[in-house]
Amino acid sequence: MEAGLGALRLAPKDFWAMSPRELDAALAGAFGHRAGEPLSRAGLAALMQAYPDGDAHAGRT
Repeated sequence: MEAGLGALRLAPKDFWAMSPRELDAALAGAFGHRAGEPLSRAGLAALMQAYPDGDAHAGRT
């Protein structure tokens, strides 16, 4: 929100109407860079191994 409303000075209605891809393109156009690379399969596998879901977390709230 800070980037869209503050740095890009978008009207709230325009900001909320944008898709994440449109916001990324607007930021890249204004500041000359992209948000980052998508998470790779290997990166996802590493996160899943480091933070497994499963029975160890069952019943916790």
